Amino acid sequence: MSPLSSNAPHGQSPLRTVQVLGGGNAGSSAHVRSLAEGLVARGVRVTVCAPAEAEHAYDFAGVGADHVHVPRSSDPVSVAALRTACANADLVHAHGLHASFRTVLALSGRTTPLVVTWHNRAHAEGPRSHLLRLLERRVMRTAAVVLGTSPDLVDRARRTGARDARLAAVGLPGRHRTGGLLDTDAPDPEGPDGLDGPDRDDPDRLRPKTRAELGATGRPLLIAVGSLDRHRGYDVLLDAARAWRDLDPVPLVVVAGEGPLRPVLQRRIEDEELPVRLIGHRDDVPELLAAADLALLTSSWESRSVLAQEALHARVPLVATRVGGIPDLVGDAAELVPYGDPEALAGTVVRLLADPERRAALREHGTRQAATWPTEDETVAQVLSVYDELTQLRPLA
Repeated sequence: MSPLSSNAPHGQSPLRTVQVLGGGNAGSSAHVRSLAEGLVARGVRVTVCAPAEAEHAYDFAGVGADHVHVPRSSDPVSVAALRTACANADLVHAHGLHASFRTVLALSGRTTPLVVTWHNRAHAEGPRSHLLRLLERRVMRTAAVVLGTSPDLVDRARRTGARDARLAAVGLPGRHRTGGLLDTDAPDPEGPDGLDGPDRDDPDRLRPKTRAELGATGRPLLIAVGSLDRHRGYDVLLDAARAWRDLDPVPLVVVAGEGPLRPVLQRRIEDEELPVRLIGHRDDVPELLAAADLALLTSSWESRSVLAQEALHARVPLVATRVGGIPDLVGDAAELVPYGDPEALAGTVVRLLADPERRAALREHGTRQAATWPTEDETVAQVLSVYDELTQLRPLA
């Protein structure tokens, strides 16, 4: 079957695939939905094994896939359910480290080809980090093909023992704004000609309703999005925010996301009187970005950051840490700073807020850079070409 054909070759049964998802990551969940839709459209039978809450949020059945509830756990019951779901599959495709490890356990003793897409690197400290390395080694050495979403993940997969590791073509799902992903079919907020609208650098007139709700009327608005976990670097962001208190008007930093560090971060914000608001989980990330003057990404490591892609698509200047897959993803379309350097972060933000010409240049660079990223169709084509390689000897119907 060629990558873009819609039917199996004459006499051959349709390819039967199982997509295994842990359900804990919005980016990978949206990717699986997009992939399932593209595969079904090309005549592939798709079963998505994921927690019920993931099906509720992403509606895999709505694009023609079958859904099987498999909890986000590696206990024997969950592994047995996954093993049953994979019984008649020609190929199994797992997404993320934990889902991949469960799949390795479920396929034990079978010859069913396993493809793994490694979307992000797990973060852990102490004894748990050793366990994660063991899981990585087991998964990488078992998979027939590993697709890493950034060059450094591909390199890590090879070092960990992957037999075949390749860079994944992962398009940003745009037609279904699910899980806060950008709806790229929405009208350009800067007008049909793609040029900067007259209000683009006027904080009082750009998206006034959203800005007013956030408390950013008459002041610059900086947006960060992501779980309140240690690797997101929000402690560094709060350090940098001290410097912004001296600006007039004082910029407001809004962080959308939830996580275990919320009490610690909130206490610092209150004790140090920082111009930062934690607004919890939001489903309107595109609207937040459309209202922002800058987007901030302060993580210690990222692969193919959804926020970075959303920001560039939305023509919002981005300041990000120079880590992981970020430099390859954004090219010259963002200001990059070292991780863990609040002075560099603060200085870059101050400079950008005072330089409308540089912000305009970043918006133009962002549009060009986003045009180089894989489309959803290209993503499906690559995956199908991998499937073809691994299933060429499938039996006739």
